[in-house]
Amino acid sequence: MKAITVVPGRPEQARVDDVGEPSPAEGSVLVEGRLLGLCGTDYEIVEMQGYGWPPPGQERLVIGHESLGSVLEAPEGSGFAPGDLVCGIVRRPDPVPCEPCANGEWDFCRNGRYTERGIKERHGFGSQRWRIEPEFAVRLDLELGDCGVLVEPASVIAKAWEQTERIFARASWRPKVALVTGAGPIGLLAALFGVQRGLEVHVLDVNDVGAKVGLVRDLGATFHVGDVADLGVMPDVVIECTGYGPLVFQLASVVAPNGVLCLTGLSSGTRRVPISVDQLNKEMVLENTVLFGTVNAARRHYEQAAAALARADRDWLARMITKRLPMEAFREGLRKGADDVKVVVDLRA
Repeated sequence: MKAITVVPGRPEQARVDDVGEPSPAEGSVLVEGRLLGLCGTDYEIVEMQGYGWPPPGQERLVIGHESLGSVLEAPEGSGFAPGDLVCGIVRRPDPVPCEPCANGEWDFCRNGRYTERGIKERHGFGSQRWRIEPEFAVRLDLELGDCGVLVEPASVIAKAWEQTERIFARASWRPKVALVTGAGPIGLLAALFGVQRGLEVHVLDVNDVGAKVGLVRDLGATFHVGDVADLGVMPDVVIECTGYGPLVFQLASVVAPNGVLCLTGLSSGTRRVPISVDQLNKEMVLENTVLFGTVNAARRHYEQAAAALARADRDWLARMITKRLPMEAFREGLRKGADDVKVVVDLRA
């Protein structure tokens, strides 16, 4: 069978290989790969030194962590049957395990010894067939179809909203206005989840090119471009999805009193900006502001994500997938075009 393999940090070594069938040691559920979503993490693994780790003793890594597949074989009692639509959970608990990992919260691993499919020391889902343990597979609504490839990124947002709501539980009031920064796949999903919660949602992006404007507006949300200081909006909650460091400090200054600012984006640069940290500290203390970061997801977040997508308009979700590539052309999807939202690889082509 064929698989997309890489030597992390050596882009000239990224290719489609003929590989052996997946080992039963990887899990008792055999899955036919349907689609693989590409994101910035995949770009960093392929293009940048120091990120992405093959399994111990191996040089190459099967890439891919945004998965969608159909079950081919599953043992009795596993909870799965041939034909089930599934996605795979990315992270695995560390072998110690630390207290969070022992309680199914590997997204809060404390010692960093977790592994991740397609990222850290485990082969990913970028192959025509893959195996998975039943406890790390999530069954999806068959009606989701190809939109099921959005479950993994949606799981990150499900966790972000869950943690945000836990913080708001400290007081009697609840948020009414949400701001999402960035209108990529993560930002659009964050906006979807905010609308599903009945919030007034605003989305800020650097430009108004491509499908994202229509996608935001068709949610009933408001699309903005420009500087955050000029929005004229005082959000109760901000979901930051760009990873642009200087923006974080601006957002901390515009969020409403008692507000929550959740960071989901990763900064890849080394930008330096002058800020008045004393003034920022004063504002956050006096206004009960909470700023926190979140990464990865536990099983319950995948289930929350799958449920949220099942409630969403299918046509709207399908419009998020703006480019499909055959396996041999996967490199084209690592650098998104201006009109792209979510790029996927068809593992059957």
